[in-house]
This record gives sequence, C-alpha cells and structure tokens, in this order.
Amino acid sequence: MLGELRNETVVSYPAWAWGLVWAGFPLIGAGIGWLLKSVAGWVAELPWAPMKGLFKAVDSVDEPLATIGALAVGALAGLVLAFFAAAESLTVTVSSGQAVLARAGQSRAVPRGSVQVVFLDGKHLVLLGQAGEELAREPSDLDADRVREAFRQYGYPWRDGGDPYRDEYRRWVPETPELPSGADALLKARAKAIHKGDSSDAADLRAELAKLGVVVRDEKKRQYVRVVR
Repeated sequence: MLGELRNETVVSYPAWAWGLVWAGFPLIGAGIGWLLKSVAGWVAELPWAPMKGLFKAVDSVDEPLATIGALAVGALAGLVLAFFAAAESLTVTVSSGQAVLARAGQSRAVPRGSVQVVFLDGKHLVLLGQAGEELAREPSDLDADRVREAFRQYGYPWRDGGDPYRDEYRRWVPETPELPSGADALLKARAKAIHKGDSSDAADLRAELAKLGVVVRDEKKRQYVRVVR
C-alpha cells in the first residue's frame, strides 16, 4: 500500500495481500492437517518412518474428532505463521524530514539531512550516510517501484545503480590487517551466527561493526567488508 498521511508517504503491503495471508495460511494449514491425518495410518506402518508413535496416536483417534482436530490444529498453525509474517513485514514512512523503517514493533528514524544515497541491494533497502556509513539496511519484499517513488517524491538521493561503494568491498578472511581493532573478532562471531542461521545475532553484530566504521555485505554466507574513511 502506498498512502499519503500528513505530508508523508507510507509504503506497506496492500490490503489484498494481507487478506490472502490471513485467509490463505489457515486454509493451507488446515489442508495440510487433513492430509497428514489421512495418511497417518499408512505412515505408521512404514518401517523407516520418523515419529511413528505420533502417527499411530493420530490414527487411533476416532472420527469425526480426528478430522476436526486435524483441521483445527492445521488452521491454528497457519494463523501463527500469518502472525509472524505480519510481525516481520517492513513498513516505510517517508517525509521531507525523515524516513522511518518499522518492523516487528520496532522502528528506526533516519533524518533526511544525514542521507547521502538510498538504493536497493538485492532484497535489502539501504540508506547510506554522508561519509558512506550504513545508516540502515532492511530486508524488504515491498514493491521496488513504490519504494523508489516514495523516496524520490521527497527529494531523497535515490540511486538505481545500487551501492556506489560496491567496488570497495573485499572478502573478509580472519586476521585481515586493514580492519579497525576489534572488528575481526566481531566478524568471526558473525560468521558463526550466519552459519547457524541466527539472523538476529548477525544483525546485532552488523550494528556493532558499523560503530567501528565497518560496513558488511553478505553473499552466499560470505562476508564482504569495507571501511568507512
């Protein structure tokens, strides 16, 4: 959705998309629950099947309770997934004074005067500061054209060509001498977080690296870095 409120533009997912999420996820979940209930007896007889005890327990439930329960549990699981999808969705609010990036009940306000350039880096919305430091980097599935339109409407320096500092990144390897003191240890910890799939810890460590003047880009679980001069 792209809407204007009090001299600001809000970019979020359209209402019809959320209708599909809140209605579709429970329906899909209910369908999966019914399917699992239907094949529970067959799976329980397979000698190599995992969680055979669970499938036997499901198969032992009498009808119509088994079908009702399977549909209810599946729909509930779908609702939980829809809730997490809503919580993790990005909303961008742009005005002449600042850009606010909000997700999961948290928001970050970036003053217009501090922004050197705005661009999309793959599936990430990135705002860089006047010295090339990373002010914000947020995963985003929002419509790229609408995001671009919102920033340009208020005079932000949008760049279609992506990161202007792309050529300055170098692949990080342990003990890289050019990095500030403490950065190597943070990058080692972040490499472990990426390997474990801990995106929250990786984001926190990215923020700590930014305080040291180190900007990080990820490509296929590899870290590429540049130092803000």
